[in-house]
Amino acid sequence: MTMPETSATTDGAVGEAVGAEVLRPHAEDAFADELKALAAADDRPRPARWRLSPWAVATYLLGGTLPDGTVITPKYVGPRRIIEVAVTTLATDRALLLLGVPGTAKTWVSEHLAAAVSGDSTLLVQGTAGTPEEAIRYGWNYAQLLAHGPSRDALVSSPVMRAMADGMTARIEELTRIPADVQDSLITILSEKTLPVPELGQEIQAVRGFNVIATANDRDRGINDLSSALRRRFNTVVLPLPATAEAEVDIVSRRVDQIGRSLDLPGGLEGIAEIRRVVTVFRELRDGVTSDGRTKIKSPSGTLSTAEAISVVTNGLALAAHFGDGVLRPGDVASGILGAVVRDPAADRVIWQEYVETVVRERDGWKDFYRACREAGA
Repeated sequence: MTMPETSATTDGAVGEAVGAEVLRPHAEDAFADELKALAAADDRPRPARWRLSPWAVATYLLGGTLPDGTVITPKYVGPRRIIEVAVTTLATDRALLLLGVPGTAKTWVSEHLAAAVSGDSTLLVQGTAGTPEEAIRYGWNYAQLLAHGPSRDALVSSPVMRAMADGMTARIEELTRIPADVQDSLITILSEKTLPVPELGQEIQAVRGFNVIATANDRDRGINDLSSALRRRFNTVVLPLPATAEAEVDIVSRRVDQIGRSLDLPGGLEGIAEIRRVVTVFRELRDGVTSDGRTKIKSPSGTLSTAEAISVVTNGLALAAHFGDGVLRPGDVASGILGAVVRDPAADRVIWQEYVETVVRERDGWKDFYRACREAGA
């Protein structure tokens, strides 16, 4: 999506180039037309400071057609009840924890929920092993602090503090990667809806509309498990892997098409056969059994998530566009699949070779893919 032109600053400071296109617009920008159409058609009750009603938020994520004919594209393909529970959780002002294995669209759903509810998905804390308490609470402008002492002017608000003050939705990514003592700084915020600032003898009280969406990775259990006190403050919604191959093909096709158009690559649907093949390979290796249930196979160490399938196909489209005839073919995806599967050079390579020789080689219509896999692994 082309963003509005931004003029350079008149004082010569570094600014955005005129007419520059944002590589990855925020959800509220990329889908601004859909959000506007939903707001215009939405006549249902809205919680305080919500841009849309809970029904409209769910429609924005799940897709649908409005009375005026506007088509709302699905942002999440999966059980409707999952999204309804997530939206209802936010409407009750209880914090929401999106939990799942890597690649189950936790971040994607979190961003679109914030965009639909608050119109702003950028109040974000990225969780890492080095995330400090200031990222969740507040920090200080030390020049101001040394010159004038503690004051509101010297205080630097965190995204969570700004969300509390403005009645917005804050997002915390990879909550379980944050050190446990920093995690627990959320307890008072989520239970009392208050953030004390003892240095000023003041507190920030959350206004209606404030909430938190956090994401956590199933594979990260044991890194920094949530305390029972903190976990009670969240309603946990588990995002599953796509239930069927067709659902996963649909997800990959949609995202590849969106990414491909933003990068001026050929349409993903032109390579639907290869998308289906990538999804089949990933699902079989993930499940440890072929799609017909007849042959058991070993699973590699990687997650082989839907997000990785999207990455493999997008990279294949780039290869086809720049070094091929523009049509996605087996040779364009084989090396990407190899890179996704073989994370452990020793064990995973053996598993992949066994899969290629016992499954791919014998499958009807896969001879060209078999040759491409052999060439990629040579």
